[in-house]
Amino acid sequence: MQIDKAERIVRDILAGAGVTVGGSEPWDITVHDRRFYPRLLKQASLGLGESYMDGWWETPALEEFIGKILRADLKNTLKGDWRMWSLPIRAAVSNLQSKARAYEVAEAHYDLGNDLYQRMLDKRMVYTCGYWRDAKDLDEAQEAKLDLICRKVGLEPGMEVLDLGCGWGGFAAFAAERYGCKVRGVSVSKEQVALAREMWKDLPVEFILGDYRDMRGSYDAVVSIGMAEHVGYKNHRTMMQVIHRCLRPEGVALVHTIANNVSRRHGIPFIEKYVFPNACAPSMTQLAKATEGLLVIEDVQNLGPDYFHTLIAWWKNFDAAWPELRGSRYDDRFYKMWKFYLLGAAGASKYRDGQLYHVVLTHVGRQQPECRAS
Repeated sequence: MQIDKAERIVRDILAGAGVTVGGSEPWDITVHDRRFYPRLLKQASLGLGESYMDGWWETPALEEFIGKILRADLKNTLKGDWRMWSLPIRAAVSNLQSKARAYEVAEAHYDLGNDLYQRMLDKRMVYTCGYWRDAKDLDEAQEAKLDLICRKVGLEPGMEVLDLGCGWGGFAAFAAERYGCKVRGVSVSKEQVALAREMWKDLPVEFILGDYRDMRGSYDAVVSIGMAEHVGYKNHRTMMQVIHRCLRPEGVALVHTIANNVSRRHGIPFIEKYVFPNACAPSMTQLAKATEGLLVIEDVQNLGPDYFHTLIAWWKNFDAAWPELRGSRYDDRFYKMWKFYLLGAAGASKYRDGQLYHVVLTHVGRQQPECRAS
């Protein structure tokens, strides 16, 4: 397609979302390379992100720009050409989140470098949405979230807890310190497990490098905090079966997950390529169907708006630390990619394109837990 024609089309599409090329609003964009226009039409979200990384366009408020185009549902207007169908086809014909592929996201994302995450995250290194209702900063928001989860699953001293997708062990350490519990966590990231073992070596916690599907045993509580996004639609039922077999009859489980508003089989192409390979957040429909006949959904709380504040806090921490991080492992192109990832997700959260659910689960026959959404 000729650049002039592509520019007219893209300008009109963006105008429908309230975005002006060369405008004065914070969410308006400046185009530095006119090849941006046909690239966007051909490659949709992937072209949008990659051309931003290439410096072809910019905006003063990236999160607001992303929010505007999502609110106008441009992701369903800009679908790209036939070459963008490779991911949907792969998702349909294969299990992108099989055991054989389980470690790919760790190698590409979670094992990037603990130095990056130590500077971006809170003091406990919790890489999931915080709870900001009464919090003044990121540390308080994450501790409030961890405490909320502990109360929802009814933790008491001496209880044994399984943490599926334990990250750097922030929840495990909190549950051990504040509630006197013994916690076993599992992660596919060797860097997370190594640092968690060092950080929390004086607590009654254990961290295993492995796949959630291999977990066995009997626990008073099972939590999954930020792992369900990596499970995939073909494995939601398997995840619930793991929770079912590991949860004691009177136990309580909780799944904390980013969620799509509609059921999807694959993630966003840009995020798939640069951030989280094989990731696809579930919808509430997919989660509910996966529990059918296994577990009772006792409570659902949507913390979606809190994720915006968490992502902005992460972005500010990362941006402030960039002079220290910049070097051979993290170049300027990585900086722009990471900015697009964090602020793009912030825009999606602010404009409610994605949600953040706490789903409380029990076995059939158990009395309803006292602590629910609060």
